[in-house]
Amino acid sequence: MTDMQTLYTAFGGTIETALNALVADGTLPEDASFKNVTLEPPRDPSHGDLATNAAMVLAKPAKTNPRALAEALVAKLESADGIAGAEVAGPGFINLRLDGQVWLDELQAITALAHAYGRSTMGDGTRVNVEYVSANPTGPMHMGHCRGAVVGDALSSLLEFAGHEVTREYYINDAGGQVDTLARSAHLRYREALGDTITIPEGLYPGDYLIPVGEALAKELGDAHKEAPEEEWLLLFREHAVKQMMGLIKSDLALLGIHHDVFSSEAALHSAGKPDEAEKWLREHDLVYDGVLEAPKGKAPPEDWEPVELPLFRSTKFGDDQDRPIKKSDGKWTYFGADLAYHMQKAESADELIDIWGADHAGTVKRIKAAVAALSEGKGKPTPFDVKLVQMVQLMRGGEPVKMSKRSGNFITIADMIEEVGRDVVRFTMLTRKPDAQMQFDFAKVVEASKDNPVWYVQYAHARIQSTLRKAKEEEGLAPAFDCVSELGDEEIALIKRAAQFPREVEAAAKAREPHRIAFYLYDLATDLNAFYSLGNTDTQKRFIVKQDAGLSQARLFLAAAIGQVLRNGLRLLGVEAVDRM
Repeated sequence: MTDMQTLYTAFGGTIETALNALVADGTLPEDASFKNVTLEPPRDPSHGDLATNAAMVLAKPAKTNPRALAEALVAKLESADGIAGAEVAGPGFINLRLDGQVWLDELQAITALAHAYGRSTMGDGTRVNVEYVSANPTGPMHMGHCRGAVVGDALSSLLEFAGHEVTREYYINDAGGQVDTLARSAHLRYREALGDTITIPEGLYPGDYLIPVGEALAKELGDAHKEAPEEEWLLLFREHAVKQMMGLIKSDLALLGIHHDVFSSEAALHSAGKPDEAEKWLREHDLVYDGVLEAPKGKAPPEDWEPVELPLFRSTKFGDDQDRPIKKSDGKWTYFGADLAYHMQKAESADELIDIWGADHAGTVKRIKAAVAALSEGKGKPTPFDVKLVQMVQLMRGGEPVKMSKRSGNFITIADMIEEVGRDVVRFTMLTRKPDAQMQFDFAKVVEASKDNPVWYVQYAHARIQSTLRKAKEEEGLAPAFDCVSELGDEEIALIKRAAQFPREVEAAAKAREPHRIAFYLYDLATDLNAFYSLGNTDTQKRFIVKQDAGLSQARLFLAAAIGQVLRNGLRLLGVEAVDRM
């Protein structure tokens, strides 16, 4: 390896060089594409260190069988630097065994690249807009928002690390009826701040979080709107309440370490005429027409149902089960109509769009994907669009459902959670399951000091490394030294092999848009590290600090420091601190 390339990058280049040699000698056609060639660890470690499917995916364009092509490729690879052996397996896979020095070089690469180890250019500067949270500005952040917030933020960091240019966006739903409800609720708290005794009726927001909003309004506006008719104060109170709620939301998100680049307002979208622009463009491209919706299927239509002509988007053209109205019968925009315009606006400054939604929005995925596909047609270039659905989290305490928060009125806030268990626990735990899988968050279990608690276990592995490095320096006067790493044996090399997978895990997770893969990987790395530590409990020669053997100790300290670096890099992607002491 040269120029501190990571192992998978280096040997990916080795395979490409060998394939180009096959092109040069006519075994492969000149137009052969290597796009689908992969390099990964074999499922069974006994089969070697790396495996490639090159012969399997290129046999057809080469007009030969995979095994014959694999044998030709093996002949090119056997003499390559760093490869100790290459053999054909099964129908045409190729397994590679690497020289021991390759793993020691990778250890040096980890140390030299430091915080950049694992960084990739895979994204090639592609502009990706990641929209996440986008909660209605009607109250503090609660657990219904937390998981999606963490997934979106970790995904954004992952994509940046993998070479994408990322915009983190929050869409403020400040144009709907829920904001009028917020304004009316704030007006009640305003009157309360002015001395009135109030009763909050059904349908308004009862949470105590609106008390300071009412107090601020009373201080700023006096009693001018106390007895005024609603039409005189509704818009003003909407603006004030939304502004203060967004301040509260941003504060809550900051507790999670989350900061967005862009806050887009639905109200501003309407004021700028974006839905009208979108409708005009879609009509010009025959993607919106005036038509009558069919009566609801599967049951008799309501007595008051009448066929009404509405502007309909041709979403069936893009796989939806029916065309969708972009306006209501009263001329107001449907949520879909506004959302369509919003995505059109986002696509103007992004090459790719990703939305993080709650699983309760699953029914609208097909139509919004249809809309973005339609808008892509006009650009002459598809805008890749992905919607990640995130399941709700069930809060538990010792196996029992958690009681609700008094502050919010009907939910547990993110601030409540972080105050009790800490930001790191919340963030890491939210990434210990696939986002579309059900999850329980047990306040008792997430703070357990045990292997069953992934966040504790990974942080413990890092703290253990830092403790060992401190002890070596303070008590033995020893420091990590690469010059001694030739003394490392098979068990230590196995640890390096796990660490060396980090760059590949980053690219795979970024490609799949699945940040939880990094959490899984870190747990596996921590498990391997802690298992090696355990060997020293019964065999003093297996300890990281071996009395009377400074060379071996310094080699293992170099290994420990490198593993710590990988843990820090992975935790940074998840927004979790790599603690030095526990």
